[in-house]
Amino acid sequence: MRRLHLFELEDQAWFPAAIRDLATDYLHFVQTAMALHRPMTPLIGEALAAGGTTRIVDLCSGGAGPLPALLGDLDATGVRATATLTDLFPNIPAFERAVAESHGAIGYVREPVDARAVPRDLPGLRTLFNGFHHFNPVDAAAILRDAASAAQPIAVFEVSARSLRTLLPILLTPIVVWLATPFMRPFQWRRLLFTYLLPLVPLTCLWDGIVSQLRAYTPEELQHLSASAGGMRWRAGYKPFTTGFGRLTYLVGCPAPVAALPGFEEKAMIP
Repeated sequence: MRRLHLFELEDQAWFPAAIRDLATDYLHFVQTAMALHRPMTPLIGEALAAGGTTRIVDLCSGGAGPLPALLGDLDATGVRATATLTDLFPNIPAFERAVAESHGAIGYVREPVDARAVPRDLPGLRTLFNGFHHFNPVDAAAILRDAASAAQPIAVFEVSARSLRTLLPILLTPIVVWLATPFMRPFQWRRLLFTYLLPLVPLTCLWDGIVSQLRAYTPEELQHLSASAGGMRWRAGYKPFTTGFGRLTYLVGCPAPVAALPGFEEKAMIP
């Protein structure tokens, strides 16, 4: 399926922040409930070790995504990492909830952060959880080059995939949003208003979900994009989800030299 770089509503500066925040809250809820972070944990641990850091700088954080759960899994493996949430359109209430629940492990940046030009006072492993597809190839390559020029490791993870197998279930998104909303916390009257009475949240998630699949990159395309980022070694490929349905696409880059770490080569590899 050819990649189509259509527009997502959540990317638009004019899109109402209240609806964007409720939509990213839903994505955070689903990612956590389905434990989509599980195949990411070992790759994150390797990238932290390769970069010689225990700090994660999360880009395009949305509603905090899988990061809180992932930090818990890392801690269970003996890796005590901290994280900073950032976004071009920060969901401050979601960030503050994640901070409050993390017992000091998570912080956030209140100002907008552009993933293509991350401030140099934010060192650490850069992560993008299901956010890389938002960028066209030129901007996506710029994200990788910015990490390379700052000599910071970067890990990109995508749940989206360009296939009918993943696209068709997205058509059920409004039903899933309606069923999930009563279980989402904290309770908000506006969540009920914009989900049931004025269904802007389910319709936003439906449109953006479809576009996300059409925008997704394959490992081969990620490999091509990484070729312009000098001074890095790369891994790219797929990891199956623990749910048994679908697979995660990933790209991990670390500053050279990391030859002693298994799996990292001069060119991206597709396991």
